[in-house]
Amino acid sequence: MIMKTTGIRLVFSSILLFFVLTVQAFGNGGELWYTRPAEKWEQDALPIGNGRMGAMIFGGIARDHLQFNEQSLWSGDNNWDGGYDTGDHGFGSYRNFGDVFIDFTHSATASLYRRALNIYTGVHTTAFQINEVHYTRQAFASYPDQVMVFRYAADKKQALSGAISLVSAQGATTVVQGNQLSFQGEMPNHLRYATMIKVVSEGGQVQVKENKLFFSNCNTLVLYVSARTNYKPAYAANWRGGDPMPLIDKELINALRTGYPALLSRHTKDITALTRAAIIDVGSTTDSILQLPVDVRLGKYAAGGTDPDLEEMLFQYGRYLLVSTSRPGGLPANLQGLWNNSNNPPWASDYHNNINIQMNYWSAESTNLSACHLPLIDFIVAAQEPCRIATRKAFGENVRGWTARTSQSIFGGNGWEWNIPASAWYAQHVFEHWAFTADTVYLRNTAYPILKEICNFWEDRLKKTPDGKLVVPNGWSPEHGPREDGVMHDQQLIWDLFQNYLDAAKALQVDNAYRQKVASMQQQLAPNKIGKWGQLQEWQEDRDDPDDLHRHTSHLFGVFPGKQITPDRTPELANAAVISLLARSGNYGKNSNKAFTVELTVGDSRRSWTWPWRCALWARLKQGDKAGMMLRGLLTYNTLPNLFTSHPPFQLDGNLGISGAIPEMLLQSQDGEIHLLPALPAGWAVSGSFKGLKARGGYSVNCVWRNGKVIQYNITSKQPRKVLVHINGMVKEITTKQGA
Repeated sequence: MIMKTTGIRLVFSSILLFFVLTVQAFGNGGELWYTRPAEKWEQDALPIGNGRMGAMIFGGIARDHLQFNEQSLWSGDNNWDGGYDTGDHGFGSYRNFGDVFIDFTHSATASLYRRALNIYTGVHTTAFQINEVHYTRQAFASYPDQVMVFRYAADKKQALSGAISLVSAQGATTVVQGNQLSFQGEMPNHLRYATMIKVVSEGGQVQVKENKLFFSNCNTLVLYVSARTNYKPAYAANWRGGDPMPLIDKELINALRTGYPALLSRHTKDITALTRAAIIDVGSTTDSILQLPVDVRLGKYAAGGTDPDLEEMLFQYGRYLLVSTSRPGGLPANLQGLWNNSNNPPWASDYHNNINIQMNYWSAESTNLSACHLPLIDFIVAAQEPCRIATRKAFGENVRGWTARTSQSIFGGNGWEWNIPASAWYAQHVFEHWAFTADTVYLRNTAYPILKEICNFWEDRLKKTPDGKLVVPNGWSPEHGPREDGVMHDQQLIWDLFQNYLDAAKALQVDNAYRQKVASMQQQLAPNKIGKWGQLQEWQEDRDDPDDLHRHTSHLFGVFPGKQITPDRTPELANAAVISLLARSGNYGKNSNKAFTVELTVGDSRRSWTWPWRCALWARLKQGDKAGMMLRGLLTYNTLPNLFTSHPPFQLDGNLGISGAIPEMLLQSQDGEIHLLPALPAGWAVSGSFKGLKARGGYSVNCVWRNGKVIQYNITSKQPRKVLVHINGMVKEITTKQGA
């Protein structure tokens, strides 16, 4: 079949104008750019996503490769409880959806090549020149219209010819008909999946041949893509909904009716409302460095260079990735967000609840992305019933409440070892969404019932020692040491759970009798201990090794993300935490006389997610220079050229976690008061600012500083309120302005 289509008329000059306006509006700090096409998926390709669906873009010259995902394409059985079989059945794993290849007839030799991702607008661009013809591509994933869009153009008419092919990563057969390519199939677990691409060209011809879509002599070419499964996040519905293809077809018809310019405008307005909601400025990079592509800048930084704009970029990139992988109505970010090119990804690309999924959401509230937190909370709500069943099976039919194994799937699945305090850590996120938003309706209807039920579990679970203390039985300090009673990680988590419940019940003025019960249990919890070399003990027994460089700092949960240990309220415990953290960073024991440097953190402690946790820990301990060194460590040792962080292999928790750790250096509010610049590194002290960061209580905060001192700040809330503010060594009571 041969078709002539009259497509979208968006002249080349308007595309260039969009590029110019984007750069003017957001500056170099908002753009990852490179001078060559991507070669490796993990290291080079760049991500776009609409929270549900995403793609990794390679930007090849003669062949453009688009690898794509949809977050609900999982193998495995419903409500699995047990081993960690990551194949078609059992626990299962997250899967690759497929690939799109656009092969062009033009030469692979090009000049003026530039590949870029704007992390404010979420628009990926590729531009190059061949024989005086300028080629330009744009790509984005729209949340408002639930499609991905890829546009190819040139400044010379009839310059685009080639072929489009679509390949399923699950073995489905591609069907090419008219101006569209599609496939649909069913996984061995009976999850149905489908995708469709509709192609619109301006000028030229499009025809079906050899199960591909061939295009010739086109002026522009636009691909509209949608992919879905019949997954439904509901235990009662057996995790399955309706056929995905009718909805896909409807979305694509609407996208074509809307047209490319309007889709781009709607997408940009939607995403920038989130990506621009919080901004930090921690210094200025020299023009000579800013003129370099990101991979070159990263190399110079790793060699010891100074590049505050690169540090800002990593912060904003993490926020962009959270926006791109976690939007209301969808699933939360897994170990790789939503980007995965494997049917056997590391750790199943699952939901790991002993630090990883929690770290993914550290930035959600503090950096003004509360809506992006909702998928995690919805996931917790959806998983409750299968977790209740698995919990009763493991811990007794009379046990109330629930908890989870370390690995969880989207079908109510629990795999690998039991992480017994997992539900308490989840409860912290449920509580923090209220703490930052002050949404009382949410607290009453969603958060409070979850908090109380998890408290019920621990009321039934805690064990009394001969001296009358309560301990968590048979616990584990992830992922370190033996299973035994009263490990500090578990004790701190349960203390945090009880405190969050007490604060929630007080805010709602409910359940006075149970509040007294929980308060009594909290007071009876076996306390933190300081060991023989001044460290915060990891276990009840004083067995910590000062030369231990284990990657986990599980026994420091009470410092961050918890709030039990602070330099102001518990100075002795905070000092012990400092000693423990120095040891884990290689600066104690045999290295105790050495100056603290990034290089001392070696081996097992160089992981994508360890640097953000330690950055936040040092910030909470009010040691800004050491916090800043952790940021440098992440960029130096565990960040790939495309700024993905690597465990190794690639895990998104480092990217998302560092965006939650950096604000802790600039603003803290965990003790009911607002602290401005509590842990400012010396390298950021000369001048800087932030706007749009959030504090608990529903406050929005802007701040400007010079030479380490606040010179201007503004705190707003929905209604004017009095709040204590720590500023330049003083404590002031102020009345907030209305506005947040």
